[in-house]
Amino acid sequence: MSAERQQGRDDQLDLFDEALLKALRHGAPGDGGTGAGACAEPQALAALDRQRALTQDLMERVASSANLNHAYKRVKANKGAPGGDGMTVNDLRPWLADHKDTLVVQLVRGSYRPRPVKGMEIPKPGGGVRQLGIPTVVDRLVQQAILQVLQPILDPTFSASSFGFRPGRSAHDALAQAGKYVAEGRGIVVDLDLEKFFDRINHDILMARLARRIGDKRLLKIVRRFLEAGMIREGVRMRRSEGTPQGGPLSPLLANLLLDDLDKMLEARGHRFCRYADDCNIYVRSQAAGERVMASVAEFLQGRLHLQVNRDKSAVAPVGERSFLGHRLLRDGRLGIAPKSLARARQRLRRITKRNRGISLARMIAEVNAFMAGWVSYFRHAHCKSRLQRLDEWIRRKLRCVRLKQCKRPKAIADFLQGLGVPEWRAWLLALTGKGWWRMALAYQATEAMTLAWFTRQGLVPVTDRYLALQTDGNRRGT
Repeated sequence: MSAERQQGRDDQLDLFDEALLKALRHGAPGDGGTGAGACAEPQALAALDRQRALTQDLMERVASSANLNHAYKRVKANKGAPGGDGMTVNDLRPWLADHKDTLVVQLVRGSYRPRPVKGMEIPKPGGGVRQLGIPTVVDRLVQQAILQVLQPILDPTFSASSFGFRPGRSAHDALAQAGKYVAEGRGIVVDLDLEKFFDRINHDILMARLARRIGDKRLLKIVRRFLEAGMIREGVRMRRSEGTPQGGPLSPLLANLLLDDLDKMLEARGHRFCRYADDCNIYVRSQAAGERVMASVAEFLQGRLHLQVNRDKSAVAPVGERSFLGHRLLRDGRLGIAPKSLARARQRLRRITKRNRGISLARMIAEVNAFMAGWVSYFRHAHCKSRLQRLDEWIRRKLRCVRLKQCKRPKAIADFLQGLGVPEWRAWLLALTGKGWWRMALAYQATEAMTLAWFTRQGLVPVTDRYLALQTDGNRRGT
């Protein structure tokens, strides 16, 4: 398709965005609506029909050289593990040199067939395991190419209260919005947890939502094949009749598409909510209102989308008793750190500072710095200075344990402490003690020798310093 013709089609799609949004808000024929009414206005229905008509040739855009080249760069940058065929990201370029023409023909004809994904389980922070499905590198390329075409069409129609995996939106945006709702007096949260959401997505319902807006049947067939591609676990191929495995570029967009029905229903009922992927919090003013909302939303999810609310992990409670995206909302709308987030950080730091790792203190400090830099950046909007000060003290004590144990023998411990200014008799007093390393690390001699200035010379950056620097930078920018 020529650039002029494509630009004309893009302009046409833009012209009826408002009507399309109205159609999606009120429902579309053939799917029973989204909870705000089964019948939409005629002009809104016409907008849906018109969009389907204008999206009949999306596979040509998917298979274009510019789109595939951009998809290759994204897959290359994201790296990732090989899929079931063992091909690595570095193998993709030579493969494309030999097979790109065949791939383009398969895409344009709609005959492309993905391979089974490689099954992998990873532990979840709250317990249990999360099932991942790692597509082959070629399938990741195709999914990324499809995503680049579908996202500009679908994303503008999604709710303003949806924040997960969307361009220009982040977890911090969701938290800021949630804080505003709480500051307005909505101190009760309906905290929804969907039971095994990605594993239980109904293929027929999801494809019906996609077919509402996309007219290219070749693209719809290929997306369905990705959903139904089997999974290989321990060398055994298993068929899949539901779910979209986490691990492919397309899964987050499809998840947002399915849950957009929930968003539109909540908007139509006037609720204040924030959704980040399958994590949804609805803010109300009373416990009774929250219980009613929980019951109606659970009924909607079960009846309309065939999804179950996890009753053990969901709750209606004061905001301070629940967490959202790792944070705890205070009653005035400010953010704190959820206790579980702090506990997980300590658990990770315990692994890094394990005394029997057999690595140098300098390398260990570098790993602590790298982890805490990202962690503090994520929690930079939380009011947690005192907690971080205690965390700093705990980290330094862990590192003192490591350094003392590296000395191994009492004489080496005494020499090390004396070299840092501890009097000989006091250095030997600690070196010959029968206490364990953890108690020794808090002894006066250890703290006198390995001071904050000493840790600074070793390269350790205090967590509190990072936090205050981010706070200062944020204030300077007015955020």
